[in-house]
Order: sequence, then C-alpha cells, then structure tokens
Amino acid sequence: MSELLVSGGTIAAISTAIVPQQGSVGIVRVSGSDALNIAQTLFHAPGHQNWESHRILYGYIRQPQTGQLVDEALLLIMKAPRSYTREDVIELHCHGGIIAVQQVLQLCLEQGARLAQPGEFTLRAFLNGRLDLTQAESIADLVGSQSPRAAQAALASLQGKLANPIRLLRGICLDILAEIEARIDFEEDLPPLDELAIISQIQQVLHQLSEILATADQGELLRTGLKVAIVGRPNVGKSSLLNAWSRSDRAIVTDLPGTTRDVVESQLVVKGIPVQVLDTAGIRDTDDTVEKIGVARSRKVAQQADLVLFTLDAQIGWTPEDRQIYEQVKHRPVILVINKIDLVESYSDIEFPQEIHQRVETVAAKNQGIEKLEQAILESVNAGNLQASNLDFAINQRQSAAITKAKQSLEQCIITINNQLPLDFWTIDLRGAIQALGEVTGEEVTESVLERIFSRFCIGK
Repeated sequence: MSELLVSGGTIAAISTAIVPQQGSVGIVRVSGSDALNIAQTLFHAPGHQNWESHRILYGYIRQPQTGQLVDEALLLIMKAPRSYTREDVIELHCHGGIIAVQQVLQLCLEQGARLAQPGEFTLRAFLNGRLDLTQAESIADLVGSQSPRAAQAALASLQGKLANPIRLLRGICLDILAEIEARIDFEEDLPPLDELAIISQIQQVLHQLSEILATADQGELLRTGLKVAIVGRPNVGKSSLLNAWSRSDRAIVTDLPGTTRDVVESQLVVKGIPVQVLDTAGIRDTDDTVEKIGVARSRKVAQQADLVLFTLDAQIGWTPEDRQIYEQVKHRPVILVINKIDLVESYSDIEFPQEIHQRVETVAAKNQGIEKLEQAILESVNAGNLQASNLDFAINQRQSAAITKAKQSLEQCIITINNQLPLDFWTIDLRGAIQALGEVTGEEVTESVLERIFSRFCIGK
C-alpha cells in the first residue's frame, strides 16, 4: 500500500505561496491529533484569550527550549470535526517572506509533526468524508484557474453540481440491479420483469450521461486554455499585433526584419477562455545563428499550437515565402490576419489559399481590428465544438473516461437484454456501470488513482 495512504500522524506545511519581499502573510497549517499540543507549545497568547475552536488568537511564536522570539503571529484553531480535514487543525499566520515562515514550520516539525506530502491535507479531507473525489479535484482546479469562468466551473463542482447527478444516476442503476437480482433469487415469488421499463430507465441514464460528457471539451479548454501562435514572414506586423492585443509592449517593434529572435509569450483571457499568445520569430532562411535558432523554435511552436494566426502584409500580398510557411502550419486551424490594410486601397487581387475560410483585417500599429480578431478566434473555437458557453460544471479527463466506461456498460446491457440473454448477464454490465460511476465520486476508487490525483496538488493543500 502506498506511503501516502497509510501515513498517519500529524502533518504540517506552508500553505501560502512564498515570494521573497512580496508576501505579506505566510501560513503554516498543521493537521492531526497533536496539532493543538504543538500550538500550545509554540504559541504564547498574552492576556486572557480563550483557546476555543474557530477563534483567532494574537500572540508570539517562541522557541520552546530557549524562549527566543521567532515571530509575531495569529493563531487560528479549528477542532475536529469542524475543519478542512475533519481532524484538529491549527494555522499559524506569520509574517510573509522566506525566513519567518520557514522557521515556524521547522519548529512544528521539531515538535513531532512531519512534512505533509503533496495534496495530503485534501486527501485526508477525502478519506475522512469531508469531500468526495469530484470536490477534491475541483479544489486543485480552483487553485489553478486561469480565468473567472474556469474558477466558476471549479466552484460549481466544489458545491456538488457534478457529484449530485452522478450519485443520482448511480442510484438508479443500483435500483435496477436490485430488482434484477431479486428475480434471480426469488423468481417464483415475484412478477416477471418489465424489460421495456428497464430499457427505458437505462436509456434515460444514458441520455443524462451523454449531456455530462458533452462538457469534457469545454472543461479541458477552461483548464488548459488555448495556445495561439502568431506566425508569418519577418516584418509583417506580428509583434505589433501581440502588443496591440495584450495592450502592452511585450515585443520589440522596428522596421528591421528579424527583430524578434525568439518566441515571446503573453497570457490573455478572451470571453472567459485563457489564451496563451505566442509571437514567433519571422520565418525565413537566414545565416544569422541566433535568428536561425529562433526560426526553428517558431516552426515548432506553430506546429503544436491549437490555432495559428497567419499574418500577412497587405502591401506585399501572398508571396512564395508565405506559401512555404503555410505548408508547415496548414494542418492546424488557421486564421488569416491581413495586416497594414490602412496602407492599401484594396487587397482584392491577392490570391489566398481557398481552404482558409476565416480572414481578419487589422492595423496592428494603430490597435485596429483586435475585437474582430477575438470574435474570429471564438468562432474557430465554437466550430471545433468547444463552446464558450456558461456551464454548471465541466468534467476533466479522468471523470470523462469513467463516465464513458459507464455509458459503454449500459449500452452493452441494453444489447444483452434485447438478445434475451439470462439475467446474470444483465447484472455484469450493470455492475460495470455502477463501479465506473463510483470512480467519478470516489465511492469506487483504487490507490493508484488517488496517488495520481493528489500528487498533482501543491504541498500545503
């Protein structure tokens, strides 16, 4: 059995991000049976403050052997079961930075706590029935949210909007299984099964599972975002486009070709979707060693992007060099960005590849055309069935795999019923669906799954 699942005792960790000279508060969290003893040993509260649950005490943290002052702090006490882990939990709110909070953590470890493993606080909350598995995963999603919409989807799952329908559907399957098994054991004492009614129930479950599965792509989009690469020949306005879009001077802009030597990145949010924008070096043949490396990186980024903004200079039009670059990225979704349109009367005589259906006109140097560009990106996303719509929740890959397995088992159950196979065969498929749905919420879950999920958490969570 894994060390993460069998390790008991009292655990401690820093539960806030530690940034030198920037963090104003650092929190050390301790959970377990010795948490209160550790607090009473290290924390000195002046006056007559009550050491009660869910109270905040003011005082000092001292080295217990020497009495040396370590920090001025606040102590938060949360006694079991009214805590995140349903164990006794204390939090020491220290001054931020590196030294003070690490000294406090070291004192906790010297008093018998051990350093928590990644995700161990949340794992204990799950094992103690404080959270189900979907809620535990939503906490990690909430911490890592890159947009308000991603945070809303994570909060919805944390409130049970995914777990509740899954439990309801699993309950229906359990009821059907119980009815079938009753016929197997007491066939002579019960009326015959209504096969059509059972098939109808299973089909209703399948319909609802399909609706839940439809949120998988959107969930992936909200969690990981969209990687967009701006590509094209040198000096067509790629860096100007990045600067206009990000409303910053992330990229150097000059009239000299080859100014951008490497990939420049900017993080944006477009209608709730996180977008990682990558301004690439102008792709061309060059003898400059540094530029050659940048061009190679640009080609790699463009070929791995979710979406390519192929940028064209309206004055020059479509050239053989553009064709060569396009051949390298045409396997990706492409939006043609026709830049510098203010410098031409018309570009109608330019021959574009017919397969590029989306075209946007911009004057990047004057911040013109950015809204149309964002709209084109959203249309491209929607065309790929990654709808940028409001969702009650959005499932992740693990949940999607389990629900898909449940759906396949139920579909096979209908085939088994229609083929008039014995009732024992019906129960095999139903049990498979019940187990798979239990994997979603954690009612049926293996150690390896738990290890994989919680190892991705930060240590203090």
